[in-house]
Amino acid sequence: MSNNALMLTPEIQEAFKPEVINVMRSSLAPTANDAEFVLFAHKAASYGLDPFKNEIFFIKYGSTARIQFAAEAYLSKAREQEGFEPPDTQMVHENDEFKIAKNAETKELEVIKHEIGFPRGKIIGAYSIAYRKGYRPVTVIMDIDEVAHMFTGQNKDNWNKWTQDMFGKHVQQRALKRQYGLEFEDETITHGEGENTIPEYKPRKDITPNQEILDAPTNHGTNEEDPQLAQAKKEMQAKFKRLGITGKVAKQNYIKDHAPQIGDNPTYQELVGLLDIMDMHIDMKEMQSSDDDDVLE
Repeated sequence: MSNNALMLTPEIQEAFKPEVINVMRSSLAPTANDAEFVLFAHKAASYGLDPFKNEIFFIKYGSTARIQFAAEAYLSKAREQEGFEPPDTQMVHENDEFKIAKNAETKELEVIKHEIGFPRGKIIGAYSIAYRKGYRPVTVIMDIDEVAHMFTGQNKDNWNKWTQDMFGKHVQQRALKRQYGLEFEDETITHGEGENTIPEYKPRKDITPNQEILDAPTNHGTNEEDPQLAQAKKEMQAKFKRLGITGKVAKQNYIKDHAPQIGDNPTYQELVGLLDIMDMHIDMKEMQSSDDDDVLE
């Protein structure tokens, strides 16, 4: 669709030339509908972020879209603040000599010693110190266990291959947010259940999941159930745990809300569709984790 047909905001028109908007639409948000793309472009323009520098992303899962701000966005905006100084972000390895202590005056944890030698061993943690002239440094320290979910989530390939870079950006983002008062609002757009949310479902009158689904065995050595089906049920229970959904009623309600076509005898294909939706919700939960963690600090 041409830019003339899009209801572009003044911010978008001021920030991006028409040819740039065309490239954004075709290469950075090809799955976005008109409204989603305009919102994506408007947020990029309003915050002064460059989507081509991976400062802001558009992500689409079925009928759900998400506009996600990257760690680079925080560093870019921090540079524009008065008194900016580059942050110091480091990995802590298992053979490093590393000590932290609480500052008696500020009551905050600070790194008091970090010495390295070789071999350094595996990465066990990271920290970032956000400096700013006229302000006390802000230090964020994280154990690698706090980001364990990232190594199995939607961006797991990058986290496993580029652990130092990904972990460093993650902890640095949190430090910059606190030091410079930066806060970007990620946007999740849900249009309801789309046609392709659950593939190849057959309509059923009974939309309440049978208790047999929720009580699925974790092994299949005592019955003649299809091994693939049993494994899918096992994975479903594991994903419920990752989503923090416990109890039979809560699980029934989740299935009823997101996969109402599933009845008392689900097919393997139906469970695969449900698992895809659960993966989407797990991924979106993980994307929000860094923002949610700041509330606890």
